Amino acid sequence: MILLNCENLCIGYEGKGVASDISFSVNHGDYLCVIGENGAGKSTLIKTILELQKPLSGKIERYYKKTDLGYLPQQTMVQKDFPATVEEIVLSGFLGKKLFPFYRKNEKQIALKNMKRFGIDGFSKKSFRELSGGQKQRVLLARAMCSAQKLLVLDEPVAGLDPKITEELYEFSKDINKEGLTIIMITHDMQAIKNATHILSIGSGQFFGTKEEFSKTEQGKHFLGETK
Repeated sequence: MILLNCENLCIGYEGKGVASDISFSVNHGDYLCVIGENGAGKSTLIKTILELQKPLSGKIERYYKKTDLGYLPQQTMVQKDFPATVEEIVLSGFLGKKLFPFYRKNEKQIALKNMKRFGIDGFSKKSFRELSGGQKQRVLLARAMCSAQKLLVLDEPVAGLDPKITEELYEFSKDINKEGLTIIMITHDMQAIKNATHILSIGSGQFFGTKEEFSKTEQGKHFLGETK
């Protein structure tokens, strides 16, 4: 079942394109890795998909509700120093689904389930700003999971994290995908590709297809060779 279809997209800011001729689709259960060099337009593409900005041209067809989508953006200094407890931040993942700022019993149960899943339930009352980088990213992932019913979008989720935490987060994403949640991940880390079902490369060497098809290209041989 298709969730997202993009055809001949040109994306950019204030009428100035940063990437063009982008066509790809995402089906239920896919794990799509979006790769490309710095400045290729990866984050711009995600913001366009998320309707945070409009495409300059082309077509986007979405077969999901906004409330079915979870989003883990790149960490900013504001996020890293946010003055709230772990529990409050995880629960805030439900705010986009409701008209009133209070939480139902089942939402609190889902939040607790996600905190347990990512090993952060033991410090649910602790201030977010006191956590390590890896712990903070787990909190933000648990928050995204509270809103992700069909699709989870991850923008450079392991940036700045040590190798051990990076591997743990990749394992989390693999398990989540196996359970049926569709994932789109922007990454600079070629290790992330090992979990992918599909690859979208934008910029030079533009490509969209399965990981197996990507592995047969010169670009794919180079990238996948780095992961061994």
